[in-house]
Amino acid sequence: MKQQSNKRVALVGFVLAAVCASPALAADVHWKHMVGVITATDNPATQTAENFNPVGNVNPATFAWSARDGHARVNLDTGAVDFEVHGLVVIGQIFSGTAGPVNAVTGTLVCNAGDQTEAELDTSDVSFDDQGNARFSGLISGIPAVCANPLFLIRIATIADPQNPNGARGFWIATGTERSIRP
Repeated sequence: MKQQSNKRVALVGFVLAAVCASPALAADVHWKHMVGVITATDNPATQTAENFNPVGNVNPATFAWSARDGHARVNLDTGAVDFEVHGLVVIGQIFSGTAGPVNAVTGTLVCNAGDQTEAELDTSDVSFDDQGNARFSGLISGIPAVCANPLFLIRIATIADPQNPNGARGFWIATGTERSIRP
């Protein structure tokens, strides 16, 4: 009887430890660096449009991108967000080494990526200069109570095309790396 009771206590302790370590209960998530998307969405060698690197339901941009650095932080309790990205530029194509036609970006917190409860929560649009630099500090709302495996993306907001400035809106061009979670 005592052995069975000890097993229950150990099991309850294990479950509590796992729940307390869950990112869903964490308050602060930090990504130490930013990197650009390194795969394109379409392979010109085939006739079929292909998507090589979605993050959950978010598709990547059609060009490869590189970032010199950056970081992001999201407080899952308050919605406070700040991010910076430096030197986020296109690699290859006619825009190589520049921000190309992108003139505004948005930061996106992705909760529960690939799950039916996936949530993509955007900051407001942020100016993006010719050298690929952007900075944001503010709030996002609507963070779900469970935000498992939180991811941070930089996505295209607008491009310099007066006919269709939102033509590439929503494609991701960079992601936060080296995530740490602090309760």
